[in-house]
Amino acid sequence: MYDVCIIGAGVVGANIARELAKYKVTVCLLEKEEDVSCGASKANSGIVHGGYSDKPGTLKAELCVKGNRMYEQLNKELNFGYRETGSLVLAFREEDRKTLQKLYEYGLENGVGGLEIIDGEQAREREPYLSKEVKAALYCANAGITSPYEFVIALMENAIVNGVELKLKNEVVGIEKNASYFNVITNKEQVKGKYVINAAGVYSDKISSMIGIHDFMITPRRGQYILLDKDQNYLVNSVIFQVPTELGKGILVTSTYHGNLMVGPNAEDIDDKGDVSTDEQALQKIVDAARLSVPDFNMKKAITSFAGNRPVSNQKDWIIEESPVKGFINLVGIDSPGLTASPAIGLKVVEILKQAGLQLEEKTDFEFYRDPIFKVKDETFKGDVNATDPEEHIICRCEQITAAEVIDALHRGIPIQSIDGIKRRTRAGMGRCQGGFCRQRVKELIAKELNIPIEEVTLRGKDSPSLPVRAKRADYTKL
Repeated sequence: MYDVCIIGAGVVGANIARELAKYKVTVCLLEKEEDVSCGASKANSGIVHGGYSDKPGTLKAELCVKGNRMYEQLNKELNFGYRETGSLVLAFREEDRKTLQKLYEYGLENGVGGLEIIDGEQAREREPYLSKEVKAALYCANAGITSPYEFVIALMENAIVNGVELKLKNEVVGIEKNASYFNVITNKEQVKGKYVINAAGVYSDKISSMIGIHDFMITPRRGQYILLDKDQNYLVNSVIFQVPTELGKGILVTSTYHGNLMVGPNAEDIDDKGDVSTDEQALQKIVDAARLSVPDFNMKKAITSFAGNRPVSNQKDWIIEESPVKGFINLVGIDSPGLTASPAIGLKVVEILKQAGLQLEEKTDFEFYRDPIFKVKDETFKGDVNATDPEEHIICRCEQITAAEVIDALHRGIPIQSIDGIKRRTRAGMGRCQGGFCRQRVKELIAKELNIPIEEVTLRGKDSPSLPVRAKRADYTKL
């Protein structure tokens, strides 16, 4: 019997798990995939938003600003990768200035610091490669970028060190409410918990319906992106937005935390929650829109495209509350800026649990710190593909990843034996050749280190192929 059972190992579930690990309670986290951060938390912009976009008085506005201010300390503790870069929202027409003014006023009311409306020339002083068509911009000093999947991995590794139990490949198929506990039924086992937290992202409406709550409907809103080589990141210093629309914050141009240039996402409501395909027509529109902001990026330097689905609910604001079923906590429709707000969401859920009756006594031995896996290389690094020392043996040439880093990643508390699992933790396979050099080497090293047959090492898990099959992926090289 667990005190708390969390459903969903994305950025929201992982933040809740780590916060609860600070207390003397037993916590179990159930995840249907073979690894953490396999949904929207993996495939998003990685932007830590300033907090000016959301209407004052909403949960989105409140928690975005609180979450934003927590990232610097969290990164000091967990070493997942965060950098405050600032952001610009661009106005191309005179009427767009009204939108900038509205966002500015929202930001002031929400308590956002570092806000300023500047003219086009001032914007180009900050960002020399901006379009000359930019008339004005809203500058926000507090915005930043992070590595979202590394954030989730770091949170979960730290939560596990502090006593949280993670159960992967456990898809919830039913929930029974008994007098004093819930019986959560998965495809593998039955898990008993006094409290259940529904943090299932695009599937949160499905989970809620299992307990008889049918008030919510989640529509997956797919966003497609294009990732370009690191030699294109000179084009931007901060996160570049356009004035937002009713569908979202619009097409952005940004450097990722690790230095690639990224453009996207679009916003398209779809029916299939698992459809993360990309298509050339949508990507072409993204490229055309992004060039309005930064005209000169070179699409010949594009290295991959990807997509993720945001959980958009039929409610106007996020739902974060104890449901009418006592002890069942719903987190529904946590779309953008969910990544930014997620640390503050974790704190809020702890308070909800206290109000719901869970006794929480703080631990005195909580371990706050987690060492990084990925090591930044400098001019003293002597890596070589033929080296025998794991600290110097290069597995991935593009990203300069060593065998030692791969081995470290395999022994961090989250069981992984997939190529993509290593990719998310070390960046092996994320470079210019997209795994052409390192994929087989990673596969062999996983098999050797875990002492398993090499055929058991697959791309994404048990039911995936050992090497990638790019079904329904757009040919972005034509754009």
